[in-house]
Amino acid sequence: MSTGSELSAAAMCDLLQLSRASFYRWLDGGERREQQCRLQDEVERIALDWASYGSRRVQGELQRRGWRVGRERVQRILRENGLLCLQRPTAWLTTTDSKHSLPVFPNLAAKLVPSGLNQLWVADITYIRLRQEFVFLAAILDAFSRRVVGWALERTLQTSLCLAALEQAIRRRHPAPGLIHHTDRGVQYCSKEYVATLKRHSIQGSMARKGNPFDNALAESFWKTLKYEQVYQEEYRCLEHARSRMAHFIERIYNQRRLHSALGYRPPAEFEAILSSGASA
Repeated sequence: MSTGSELSAAAMCDLLQLSRASFYRWLDGGERREQQCRLQDEVERIALDWASYGSRRVQGELQRRGWRVGRERVQRILRENGLLCLQRPTAWLTTTDSKHSLPVFPNLAAKLVPSGLNQLWVADITYIRLRQEFVFLAAILDAFSRRVVGWALERTLQTSLCLAALEQAIRRRHPAPGLIHHTDRGVQYCSKEYVATLKRHSIQGSMARKGNPFDNALAESFWKTLKYEQVYQEEYRCLEHARSRMAHFIERIYNQRRLHSALGYRPPAEFEAILSSGASA
């Protein structure tokens, strides 16, 4: 028996006529239950912040927060709490007009595996439904870091939309000559104005094979993420509202916080920062 009013574990077991082994099993079980509650709370926080995250990305975010937990356990918690990501389908609208007589670039990206930033950019266009109209979003991603380096949202599908995204990307990144810029065969990317801008900055054009969406899979993957994690979660009142929400998602969520499996479950900005610090060292 200890001093004062406190009892040792052995004394308590004798008083309650319990074996010490039973007492420690009960004690360990309480600690495990407390840890399970903390883990479940952490999973719920992540799932509510990132409604479209599957178990792999939830597991990746948990690991970043110091947890060591298997994917099956994460899946079980998500399933038991109704937190498995849901995907909502939408109507399909064509944004690519490849039936034109303008010259096209050969596919330079087919066998290229980028080893650094600003070696390969991919660009594409998608649509977003507002309450009373459709608007169009052009985006350009760095294929190495998955970062959106340029984007523009307008009511028009004209070349000016894509040029705005390209000019923003060039201002932000200042690419060295030789960068490959890959797109589909849409008329906007084949236009004289767009091609002239590429040439002026010594950027090489590259285009997917006709009718082959897999040649621009990185851009398609980004559109899927954008739609499921942002567009389908909100109703946009007008173009200005949609532009504000796109800016928030692209610049502050997707580039800064969203984990990418191809980047070792890091967000693009963090991945680029690591590259930069390594190059400086």
